[in-house]
Amino acid sequence: MFKRILVANRGEIARRVIRACNELGIESVAVYSEADKDFSYLQEATDAVLIGPAPALQSYLNQDVLLQTATQTECQAIHPGYGFLSENAMFATRCESQKLTFIGPKPYQIRLMGDKATARDTMKRAGLAVTTGSASTLESEEELLSLAKQIGYPLLLKATAGGGGKGMRLVEAASQLVPAFKEAQNEALKAFGKGGIYLEKFIVGARHIEFQILADAYGKVIHLGERECSIQRKHQKLVEESPAPGFTNEQRQEVGAHLCAVLAQIGYLGAGTVEFLMDHDGRLYFMEMNTRIQVEHPVTELVTGVDLVQWQIRIAAGEHLSLEQGDIRWNGAAIECRINAEDPQDSFKPNPGVVKRLSAPENGPLGPVRFDSHLVDGARISSHYDSMVGKLIAHGKTRSEAVTLMHESLSHLEVDGVKTTIPLQMAIIENQAFRDGKYTTRFLEDNLTWPS
Repeated sequence: MFKRILVANRGEIARRVIRACNELGIESVAVYSEADKDFSYLQEATDAVLIGPAPALQSYLNQDVLLQTATQTECQAIHPGYGFLSENAMFATRCESQKLTFIGPKPYQIRLMGDKATARDTMKRAGLAVTTGSASTLESEEELLSLAKQIGYPLLLKATAGGGGKGMRLVEAASQLVPAFKEAQNEALKAFGKGGIYLEKFIVGARHIEFQILADAYGKVIHLGERECSIQRKHQKLVEESPAPGFTNEQRQEVGAHLCAVLAQIGYLGAGTVEFLMDHDGRLYFMEMNTRIQVEHPVTELVTGVDLVQWQIRIAAGEHLSLEQGDIRWNGAAIECRINAEDPQDSFKPNPGVVKRLSAPENGPLGPVRFDSHLVDGARISSHYDSMVGKLIAHGKTRSEAVTLMHESLSHLEVDGVKTTIPLQMAIIENQAFRDGKYTTRFLEDNLTWPS
């Protein structure tokens, strides 16, 4: 096992990784930018190091500084969290060259699956259905225009790196195509340091279903079931749950077994999430694979009792995955609401500022209520980073119980001093379509009147 790990991220995921390190008896080194110097989780780590100014390109995306910090603090491994450098194959390669373990897949696997366009082609050849789209990254506007004309609208432009809806644009008409392409490129470059874009046919009114995978270095691959992530705004997830409403155990086992076989063939290592769109007839189309921990991993942890972040670390350290597929049981239901510092009444304008008071429901790592956040009283929310400031998760013996508990928990969650999306989350949980578990990626458009 590692003695010390560098946590190359910020916010709630940095706190989450530090917690996992503490529970495993591993020392942790937190890094922080000048904007994040007062965050309380820095005190929870063994050590904390300033790595640069607020802009991510000068701090959390600065590979040279991160690698130098890891070496100087005598870390054996780097945990990238999600976003930033978590799916950057070059960074993983540089870690290896400096004898640092990158807690995630091997560099070639990140290139294969972390690059969304390459992953589509790989999974198509492995027998998974994919939507029509570009075979690789788009190299020019001419190629973009030609391919869009062949496929037809609506189309989805997507960044080949990263996730979280960054670098993604829905295009419904030819006049929108080039401006959306440039916007997506710029956004992806800023968020992930890579501006590659590909496109695919957009399925209107689909559901977004994803599968959680764990794989060790000895060929064992298991799945931990599916998550429903259809409630989104501008392709950024708002609410996630597990299991997916109406998804049968037979479907779960069939799809999961196929995915495990495919990933075993390529020798996949670590945690990963395979994402699908499901059409009205229940057919699944592969979209992408995220070769990292997901924002929504807590719902899987609560229904299975498996600590995914600890297993990421243990697998990276060379441990055998002691879990068998038959050991995985899905108990009850869990729902997660993402809390963003945005004003939902003003076109979701980011609302940075100081948290005067935080009041969260009683919670714990195993539920039934869990609030994953880096916020405390007096915390300053910066305009330099993603606006998500926390995740509220509720677990019940049934989905109905989880919905009731989430509603109650949201009503007791207060973040004074900044505007948040809590009112929107309340409206979602109270909506009958959500309570019935009958919704698609068009949930907001079809069910709620809310400023765009």
